[in-house]
Amino acid sequence: MIVNMATNATEEQIDHVVVRIKECGCQAHLSRGEERTVIGVVGRSEQHQSELEALLAAPGVDEIIRITHPFKLASRNFRPEGSIVELGKGVSIGGAEVIVAAGPCAVESAEQIGEIAGRVARAGAKLLRGGAFKPRSSPYSFQGLGEQGLKLLREAADKNGLLVVSEVMDPSQIEMMLSYVDVMQVGARNMQNYHLLRALGESSKPVLLKRGMSATIEELLLSAEYIMSGGNYNVMLCERGIRTFDTYMRNTMDIAAIPVIKHLSHLPVVADPSHGTGRRDKVPPMARAAVAAGADGLLIEVHQDPEHALSDGAQSMYPEHFAQLMDEMRVIAPAVERRIARP
Repeated sequence: MIVNMATNATEEQIDHVVVRIKECGCQAHLSRGEERTVIGVVGRSEQHQSELEALLAAPGVDEIIRITHPFKLASRNFRPEGSIVELGKGVSIGGAEVIVAAGPCAVESAEQIGEIAGRVARAGAKLLRGGAFKPRSSPYSFQGLGEQGLKLLREAADKNGLLVVSEVMDPSQIEMMLSYVDVMQVGARNMQNYHLLRALGESSKPVLLKRGMSATIEELLLSAEYIMSGGNYNVMLCERGIRTFDTYMRNTMDIAAIPVIKHLSHLPVVADPSHGTGRRDKVPPMARAAVAAGADGLLIEVHQDPEHALSDGAQSMYPEHFAQLMDEMRVIAPAVERRIARP
């Protein structure tokens, strides 16, 4: 359930409601908006249900809304105006600006990541993406450079004024990665790794949560709920394509999921047309469509020599084509009251 406090509710009244919720065996999660405070009630308390409902008569309470879907904190009801997640260095996602993260699938060398970082920054990207730990289907494929790859990412990003987003695969990696990355990415294969999600919930570091290749939208939102229930509300959701019966592309890019998620949830939505299609020539039209559909951000793979990339070369854009795509999206964004910053 959601407790909407009155616009003139005092801190004492809010604290009283929080205490009563905890006395009923539930958790109280506060969302402070510009006009009012919303308190999300999480947990089952059949024994105290009537006491929770009686909070409607408590001083400062405006209304109580029962939430029928299983995700409470990720629900649009918890923060009707939508969330803006601060990523660092003055960059935030969820507002009017569409934020773009670009870079290679995997960090391969200092020269490779350094050149790509410079070129995507000059095109207008705000984040440098790149994998240091690579979950591959084959154990014989390139698995990433590990911590050395993170160091190279950080150095290249700092030199070009970019933030860093990279994938975390295990709770044991979180502490080590904190000093290198600005956004922790949870890959599709780990969307339902609840041990990892709970660990990320104990951190305040922003999390980019990718949709599993066979996951429903509700399952994606419930995975976000795991992170948020731990106290970390800095979550972004990523549509990266789902597995269907079609074999022409790597995945089927579910563009319709973007407006659906934004209707159900207050969390920012990022689109990944690179994994969503698996084909370089299909990335631009899907990226343009994602902006038109309301995406708050884009995650795009870029490589200066994709034919020799150690992973995902077939879906990686050439830097000059990425720069052209950025210009095209700057034309589309104003039509949906958004913008993409120029370098």
